[in-house]
Amino acid sequence: MDDAEYLPLSYLSQLCYCPRRAALLLNERLWAESRDTAKGRAEHERVHTKRVEKRGDTIKLYEYTVFSDTLRLGGKCDCIEAVRDASGCCIPAADFPVQLYPIEYKHGTLRDEEEYKIQLCAQALCLEEMFGAKIPEGALYFISSHRRLPITLDDALRSRTRLLAGQLHTLRQTLSTPPAEYSAKCRRCSLLELCAPKVKASAAAYCTRLRREAVGEIEGEPAP
Repeated sequence: MDDAEYLPLSYLSQLCYCPRRAALLLNERLWAESRDTAKGRAEHERVHTKRVEKRGDTIKLYEYTVFSDTLRLGGKCDCIEAVRDASGCCIPAADFPVQLYPIEYKHGTLRDEEEYKIQLCAQALCLEEMFGAKIPEGALYFISSHRRLPITLDDALRSRTRLLAGQLHTLRQTLSTPPAEYSAKCRRCSLLELCAPKVKASAAAYCTRLRREAVGEIEGEPAP
């Protein structure tokens, strides 16, 4: 890696969920725990330790560090399944060529979320760059329900992931924080109180009204 800043690839998931949340985490270093984030962290801690498991022609790599010089992203894969494949790539943990299959762990029940797919795809792009691999598919594994959801890493998903990587770097380089836009997602966000989307939106609207009153575009409210 050179002197350029490498951002956590997990923040692509945050950006996909809400650009403002990503900026608050990345630039303002804000964080607040919620029941969901605490549960997810606890589940990850129970099942995750950095290790390598070998069983015949299959190797499982847990908490594996990955990075991409092209995307300037880095992070960890929860699990990578490496299965013997004559047309596969070579990795340090195996003395035979393998096909790589990244798996991202999530808490809760099986659900199809774009931000999860983006994070998984970013991991695959890192692995492809590191080992000259070709990874057509990965999976999301939901810990609570013990269910695996296969994800096809197609061109559309790859393009979306690269686009978000560029947007993430722009957020970081400009140190900008997008304005709040209240939606149903806000109710599930652990940063709801810190972000205060309704308050900030109301304040912005109030200031806009004052400016319009000052230039005579609208009439001010009568005094009580």
